[in-house]
This record gives sequence, C-alpha cells and structure tokens, in this order.
Amino acid sequence: MTASSPALPPSDAIAFLGHRCVARGPIADVAAALRTLAAAPTDPPLLVFDAVTSAPIDLDLRGTEAEVRARVTPGPGPRVEAEPPRGPGRPRLGVVSKEITLLPRHWTWLGQQRGGASATIRRLIDAERSRDEGPARRRRAREVAYQFMSHLAGNLPGFEDATRALFGGHARAFRARVAAWPTDVGTHLTTLTADAFVEDDG
Repeated sequence: MTASSPALPPSDAIAFLGHRCVARGPIADVAAALRTLAAAPTDPPLLVFDAVTSAPIDLDLRGTEAEVRARVTPGPGPRVEAEPPRGPGRPRLGVVSKEITLLPRHWTWLGQQRGGASATIRRLIDAERSRDEGPARRRRAREVAYQFMSHLAGNLPGFEDATRALFGGHARAFRARVAAWPTDVGTHLTTLTADAFVEDDG
C-alpha cells in the first residue's frame, strides 16, 4: 500500500483571539507571530484559520521561531524530469480518448455540426462549465463564509438570520446583520463573501 503525501499547509492564515484578529498573512509569519502570544494560556482561545477556505489550522508553536517556521514551511517538491524531445507529427494536445454512449439521433446531430462530433462536444462542455461558473463560485463563497461564522459568530446576535440571508442570497440582509458584529469578524466576512452574492439580490 502506497503512503499518501502529507497535505501541504495553506499559504495564508488568519488568527483570532476571541473576536479580535491578531495576525494575518503567510502561515509561517502568522505562526511566528503567535508563538509568544500562545506561550501563556489565553481566554478567549486563540483560533487559526486558512484565510481562503476557513478550515481550522492546528499549529504546533513549541520551540524556537525557526522550528515553528520550519514545521509549516513546505519542503522541496518532487523532482520533475525533462520531457524527451518530440518527433515530427501532430503535437499531443492533452487529448484523452475515452468512450461515450449516445443514441443514433445524437450522433446524427453531432455529425451535422461545425467541426464534427468531438469539437462540438468540447464546445458544449465548455459552454456548460462557463454557465455554471458563477453559481458554483457563489456556492463555494457561502460555504467558506459559513464555516468561519460557525466557529466565531455562533453566539453573536442575529447569527441565525445572517445564516439564512447568506444561503438565501440576500446580500443587504446579510450585511445588515454582520454590521452589528465585532469589527474584525465583519471585515473578514466581507472578504470571504466578495463572490457570494449577486449585487441586486436584495
């Protein structure tokens, strides 16, 4: 059984002491900044998140600053061998040949399209991906914002209403609820929800 490679740490992190942001930036810099802060027990607790995905990060802050930085700094990646020179002929364009099953009427229609069946299928897939890009981006932004909210804002007034507004796509209602929350929490949520709403969604 082949062991899987360890996950790389995120590039940027954000740290909160209660509702106050105490560090943000490259994770090695954040870890170094938190080292002295974490030397004594804190109340409220110190929480660290991936600044992009809102995933909680458990930092090992023991030891010297160099040791703390080394634990969150990725090592060199795998060596990449140079590709041998290609011979004459058509270049490989990343095309992968696989089988798809269609009914006769589908093949008939595809054969009548500009560029033939393969080019038409590629155009249809690209068009569908482009159409889905906006909704998918908004969905991801809402999920990331909710993950952060659930850790830091679950006990704040209006949390339930803010959650409903977030997933309902109601930008003004969400921002009105968040405006009453501690400044650093609201500021980070503004960043996380930059792609979460259609601006005229109410």
